[in-house]
Amino acid sequence: MSMSQMWVALCTIVVKEVRRFTRIWAQTLLPPAITMALYFVVFGNLIGPRIGQMEGYNYMEFIVPGLIMMSVITNSYANVVSSFFGMKFQRSIEELLVSPVPNWIVLIGYVAGGVARGLAVGFIVTLLSLGFTDLQVHNIAITASMVLLTAIVFSLGGFINAVYATKFDDISIVPTFVLTPLTYLGGVFYSISLLPEFWQLVSKVNPILYMVNAFRYGILGVSDVNIMVSYAMVVVFIVLLFSFALRLLNQGKGIRA
Repeated sequence: MSMSQMWVALCTIVVKEVRRFTRIWAQTLLPPAITMALYFVVFGNLIGPRIGQMEGYNYMEFIVPGLIMMSVITNSYANVVSSFFGMKFQRSIEELLVSPVPNWIVLIGYVAGGVARGLAVGFIVTLLSLGFTDLQVHNIAITASMVLLTAIVFSLGGFINAVYATKFDDISIVPTFVLTPLTYLGGVFYSISLLPEFWQLVSKVNPILYMVNAFRYGILGVSDVNIMVSYAMVVVFIVLLFSFALRLLNQGKGIRA
């Protein structure tokens, strides 16, 4: 295929993926926004005043970056895993695989769709947060780059989950038993400086901690971890997950009989 043909193929996949989640926006965009709004009300407005300040900010300001990142993580992952597995389940993925479109174009297209949904929900949650606190951005470059890289990481993770999934129950196992615990223990609602030294070390094994704190640094200018370590970890994850996902696609794992 020529470059122009590959570009058309990529745009087609991305547009299809974006139309997929925007067409059913009441199921894909509205529920996470309502959930995050409840977090703002319960944790920020009701519990926050009792907690007081954290890292020099009131509790509402402190948790907003974490909640935005949590919405990006869950929705970028969910979009790809549900979309690609749906294609497998309907056997329509075979039409794409027999086409001359390179597998890396297919992978990038699905990941871009997941990133688009993650960023869309993140933007909606950000707008909602303005009704509860004055959001000031400390460093726009770090904020934008980290949320984009994180969305890519979890879109790739969702793709890998979809490749291995053989039934609909399989696409909920990882989000329920892996993604949700790591997110809640990733410093979204607290600073790890409050933990005993042993649990601080345990927390630093959690990759989501680095993503949440780098994003929080971009907005508030405070972080529990080194920002350069966060970027290095995210980039390494992207390279490894992309390579692994492309290998699975090339092998036809879970797709070809």
